[in-house]
Amino acid sequence: MEVVHRRCVGLDVSKKDAKVCVRVAGAGRRKTVETVTTWGSTTNQVLALREYLIAERVTCAVMEATGDYWKPFVRHEALGIEWG
Repeated sequence: MEVVHRRCVGLDVSKKDAKVCVRVAGAGRRKTVETVTTWGSTTNQVLALREYLIAERVTCAVMEATGDYWKPFVRHEALGIEWG
């Protein structure tokens, strides 16, 4: 299968937190690496998640969310992350 996005993130957002899975595709014999973390919905946690995604050089994001709880997390769009 062809790799379309080498560095991507999936977010599952609820009222209290976001479950975040960053996938980095391996090259050659290296395996794809998945890292799953949980981030709170407070401003400080959302900003920390932003820094984490910058450090991971994520270029594509997908999200599942309940209600309007996704809104604070979409501010990452300004980072050059493509939302799908």
